[in-house]
Amino acid sequence: MRANYINGEIITTARLPVGTRNKLVTLSRVKNKTKSEIIIESLEMYYDREEGEIDSFSLGERVFGKYGSGDGDRSTTYKQRIKKKLSDRANAGLNSN
Repeated sequence: MRANYINGEIITTARLPVGTRNKLVTLSRVKNKTKSEIIIESLEMYYDREEGEIDSFSLGERVFGKYGSGDGDRSTTYKQRIKKKLSDRANAGLNSN
């Protein structure tokens, strides 16, 4: 596929139904914007909406379980580990004086 460039931008061609094209032309005139500006804004709104529908699990699913610590109980012992780290840090501060 060849890409056509003008002023550092890629030109993309899309087939539109006649009704959609007519709406685009009308909106372009009413808003006093180019058809390209209308299409770009529409795509950006579409991307924003679609990104909002992607849940966090789907975003991380490909890496879940891929990397492990080797400790099988990290999710159940995190509070004890945090308490120990805080205690160790407090004790280190006392010992430095």
